[in-house]
Amino acid sequence: MEGLDKKDWDQFRSKNTVRVSREEIEMIAELHSKYFNHKYTVPCSCSPKTLQKWIDDLNKIYVAK
Repeated sequence: MEGLDKKDWDQFRSKNTVRVSREEIEMIAELHSKYFNHKYTVPCSCSPKTLQKWIDDLNKIYVAK
């Protein structure tokens, strides 16, 4: 994960809240599309499984690099 992206992700991970803001959802979608090479799409908030999977995917990259 690149420097600025890592900084943003570190800030996101440091929050102690359960709810994810719209801005954070958009950041997750942007980072996931960048690092997993797919078209930018924002997952529906009615399906938290997709969002959680993307967060898990990004956490793996964050820890690995």
